[in-house]
Amino acid sequence: MQFKSIIAAAAIALAAATGSAQAAPEKSKLTLGVGGKPLLYYLPLTIAEQKGYFKEQGLDVSINDFGGGSKALQALLGGSVEAVTGAYEHTIRMQQKGQDIQAVIELGRFPGIVLAVKKSHEGKVKTAADLKGMKIGVTAPGSSTNFFVNYLIAKAGGDPKASAFIGVGGGAGGVAAIEKGEIDAISHLDPVISKLQVDNSVFILADSRTEAGTKAIFGGSNPAAVLYLKGDFIKDNPQTVQALVNAFSKALKWLETAKPEDVVATVPEAYYLGDKPLYMQAVKNSMETYSKTGIIPQAGMESAYGMLAKFDDDLAKAKIDLSKTFTDRFVKAAR
Repeated sequence: MQFKSIIAAAAIALAAATGSAQAAPEKSKLTLGVGGKPLLYYLPLTIAEQKGYFKEQGLDVSINDFGGGSKALQALLGGSVEAVTGAYEHTIRMQQKGQDIQAVIELGRFPGIVLAVKKSHEGKVKTAADLKGMKIGVTAPGSSTNFFVNYLIAKAGGDPKASAFIGVGGGAGGVAAIEKGEIDAISHLDPVISKLQVDNSVFILADSRTEAGTKAIFGGSNPAAVLYLKGDFIKDNPQTVQALVNAFSKALKWLETAKPEDVVATVPEAYYLGDKPLYMQAVKNSMETYSKTGIIPQAGMESAYGMLAKFDDDLAKAKIDLSKTFTDRFVKAAR
């Protein structure tokens, strides 16, 4: 009887150990693309990297930083990266183009994008429609910062095609472009926006860094940065994807209780744009934007599609299956 009990206990222990063990990633070494890594929009990526969460999951992740989200997407389609931290909207636009791109975790629940206009235009520019004929800086044409201002112009009754969009990159290039008079307005993120505000170089026309601001612009939540990959890669490498999501999920959990001081102490000094107190303020401005669950709500997906359809007639006519743009199974397994 005692022998049977020992055998039973051993079997239970073995089953528990086997059930809790995660299979090794099919592809332990991979390259991840991002469009403007120092931007607070992508802070969960930097936290996962700096805290060693990728390595904890058995992953050797190389990060390729591009000038904007659209360029990171191009790298994914071209095969030079296996995964991208980028805007959720790209999964919708790619479905329209016949490309199976799927998000596997939400990193930002609010875009955090701000449309700011050069101070010299104050009084002249009252709505986004007034930007007609002006030069607008974005991280890169075709990126989420471009989509954001397109939507605002169309919502205000204007035509996005009547403005010129200039790629200024994800770093200090946007600040320099405003200061040199190369652009009239800018659709960008922190810490760039906070720097321009401190310098009193711009005034704010639309701000999606908070829940209230996002609701005022979109009427509700609007997903921002996500981790997305090709559908075939997800199918062929589920354990690799799970490992990536585990790392990002841990980064989001860390951010839930982190103080701005903790963030500042974790990121590279180069992110400060030469002004540590300013970066601290930018972090405070952005802490509300990060996802609490990693899951994109249905209303958020619909809001993102509605934003794109507002200024893209072809997309508005297309049959988009939003259920194919995001899967929550990896997030649920991680949490």
